[in-house]
Amino acid sequence: MKMEVFADERATAQAAARAIAEEARCAIAARGHFVMAVSGGHTPWIMLRALADEDLPWQKIHVVQVDERVAPTGDADRNLTHLKQSLLDRSPIASEHIHAMPVESPNLQAAARQYALLLSKIAGSPARLDLVHLGLGPDGHTASLVPDDRALYITAADVALTGIYQGTRRMTLTYPIINRARRILWLATGREKVDALRRLRQGSLLIPAGRVARLQAVLFADLAASGEPAPAAAGPLPEKLRFRRASNSRSK
Repeated sequence: MKMEVFADERATAQAAARAIAEEARCAIAARGHFVMAVSGGHTPWIMLRALADEDLPWQKIHVVQVDERVAPTGDADRNLTHLKQSLLDRSPIASEHIHAMPVESPNLQAAARQYALLLSKIAGSPARLDLVHLGLGPDGHTASLVPDDRALYITAADVALTGIYQGTRRMTLTYPIINRARRILWLATGREKVDALRRLRQGSLLIPAGRVARLQAVLFADLAASGEPAPAAAGPLPEKLRFRRASNSRSK
């Protein structure tokens, strides 16, 4: 897994936005469209605001959700609320190209199947996303694939429902569709991620994030999450500090 370390959260998010924009240009040149899945969190909203400023053929871009809380429209905890504020309201992307997980449905199991069908329509069958953006929790979870949840063991569906985690149920992409993605982009910032990031880079299967495919993955982290000391240099830190590859060779 490739890893790039940046000075702080903003620099990390902006670098990730540039990387996504380049993936989008390449995908559109090769296949005529770009389908990406995005996760939630403070750093990703910075990333999406930076992405909104990129000069891209937005009419050929589709955005789907990696996961979502089961909560009403407009709820402050909904990833969709912040996705709209960070990307839809700031870029020329069409509202119909942002595909929300249907978490308000009275039948959530059927809604999960419906979303999987939507993914197949816009990303092929089986659905292969051009890019999946993932975050990393201090407990090692990613998407809403959380420790000890039944969704960890689903192999025959691309979208699943979780049990209650931090007070709410979630809808989430599962390992099969995540691992089929052409590119997986990890974004990890903050000192509280140090241990989880170390275990991810080691390929530990004891955390949910460790079961995500590594061959097509790139990791963007800030200095705090990397757990490494700041360079002993006078003046401000350079935006990009270093480029590394993980030392282990496990590809999945």
